[in-house]
Amino acid sequence: MRRYIAIGHRAITSADFKLDDLCGSTGRLDILLRCVNSAFFLSHGVRRDVEITLMLMGEPNPPKTIRINGAEVKYLNPDERSTAALIRNALLQKGQGERKCSPGIYVSERSYGEVLSNVSKESKMYYLKEDGEDIRTATLAPDATFVLGDDQDLTQSEEEILMTYEPKKLSLGPISYHADHCITLVNNELDRR
Repeated sequence: MRRYIAIGHRAITSADFKLDDLCGSTGRLDILLRCVNSAFFLSHGVRRDVEITLMLMGEPNPPKTIRINGAEVKYLNPDERSTAALIRNALLQKGQGERKCSPGIYVSERSYGEVLSNVSKESKMYYLKEDGEDIRTATLAPDATFVLGDDQDLTQSEEEILMTYEPKKLSLGPISYHADHCITLVNNELDRR
């Protein structure tokens, strides 16, 4: 299983946004939407062995956690607008604990620390960071969880929490990449192995 945890530091936690203005009105939720596309979509298919957790940390009610499971997901299309509509529907859900919003899509108010603590003990944790070991030479576990930020690095406190899980730091190349490109590069590296 491949898991991704992407932190949207400013991503809106309300369903009160327009699908026609995803870059301007959502606190850069658009970055996370592109991460979803990179995690799941193949030419003519969807990866079923992938799960992505989106941590929405923006106003007005952080945190909101959206988990998408590739083995179950339906109605996921490769355009950002339709994925945003699924996320908006998830944000409308009321209740406690993790709630299923549509097939394969779940919402909760779990904190970043809770999300990390819920990762299977059998899954090796990796931190995508420029100063890490080159992914091309690193040994990668078959059950892996990759943690990354959006267009901002993890905060010092987020990094401190993550480091308690002793993740291996991995670098994807000599320069910084967009978050969604990082997921594409990791998927490609795992596919090639």
